[in-house]
Amino acid sequence: MSLEVGDIAPDFSLKNQFGEVVTLSEFKGKNVVLMFYPFAFTGKCTQELCTIRDERNDFVNDGTQILSVSCDPSASLKIFAEEQELTTPLLSDFWPHGQVSKAYGVFLEDLGFANRGTFVIDKTGIIRWKVVTSPGEVRNTSDYRSALSAL
Repeated sequence: MSLEVGDIAPDFSLKNQFGEVVTLSEFKGKNVVLMFYPFAFTGKCTQELCTIRDERNDFVNDGTQILSVSCDPSASLKIFAEEQELTTPLLSDFWPHGQVSKAYGVFLEDLGFANRGTFVIDKTGIIRWKVVTSPGEVRNTSDYRSALSAL
C-alpha cells in the first residue's frame, strides 16, 4: 500500500532508543517530519541523521517534531544515538518486523528493511508532502524545510 499526499497518516506506537513508547497521534497540534531510513551505523543513514542533528532547530520546535524510524532494535538505536549525539527520537520498527514501514509503503520485503521515505504530516494528521528514494540515495533536508514552510 502506498500512501499519498492528502491521506490520513496511519497512527502507530513504537519504542524509541530509550525503550519508551512514542505514539504519532501524541503529536497532534504539531507538524511531524516522519523519516524512514534503512539502518543505523551505515554511512548514508548516519549522514542524514547527523544533518538533522546539526539542523535540529529547523525540525524540532514548538510547531514541529521529527521522528526517525528504522527496523533496528531499540538497544542498537540507543548506542547509535549516543555515538552520534542524536537527540531526536529514533524509533524501532523491529517487531513486528517492519509493521509501520509497511503501513507507510516503504518496507522492502525482499531486503527486510525500510526504504528511505519521508512524510511531512500536518498538525491535523494529514500527509502534506512525501518523498521516497532508493536506499542508496540521500535525501535533502532543504526539501523538508520547503514542505514545512508551505504548511
